Amino acid sequence: MIGASAPISPPMASQEIEALSSALARLPGLGPRSARRAVLWLVKNREQALPALLEALDAVSETLLECTTCGNVDTSNPCDICTDPKRDSRALCVVEDVADVWALDRARLFRGRYHVLGGKLSALDGIGPEDLNIASLMERVADGAVDEVVLAMNATLEGQTTAHYLAERLDEHKLRITQLAHGLPVGGELDYLDEGTLAQALRARRPVE
Repeated sequence: MIGASAPISPPMASQEIEALSSALARLPGLGPRSARRAVLWLVKNREQALPALLEALDAVSETLLECTTCGNVDTSNPCDICTDPKRDSRALCVVEDVADVWALDRARLFRGRYHVLGGKLSALDGIGPEDLNIASLMERVADGAVDEVVLAMNATLEGQTTAHYLAERLDEHKLRITQLAHGLPVGGELDYLDEGTLAQALRARRPVE
């Protein structure tokens, strides 16, 4: 009598495809399953999709720069926002991350300029003021060329702690300090909010207490 055969394992993808899946899975918003679906789509559409994707990645890799003025990421330094003459140079919006700049600017309601902190204060993670772009922010407002600073921190405990710290530091300068108000849910992050919510928060910004 022939014994029952062991179950046959499904064939594994090649090492190269597995490596691509693993690389995509590390991107924000993509888990292992989503990454595999993306790889499968790329494989099925490789003649049209892969050359364009590789060309775009190569171009970004060669030209991407960090703006030494505000911390934004662009293909020029200073970035297009900092050099745009139509923007109000006397209004400065402070955000935690580059993604927040893109989210707010997508709403096209704030016509000033930005400053990226590169994170938020967090005692648990060992992130203090010296780890953020706070010194450069103080330099930008020290000459009196800025009338208003909008503290657009995420509505998290760390974000609000950062906002209060900045408000205290900025209080020595003669400028208006405001923060985003109505429309931001507690725990919400700017990059995940819709444009209507961002628009309401910008319009209803209020003085920092």
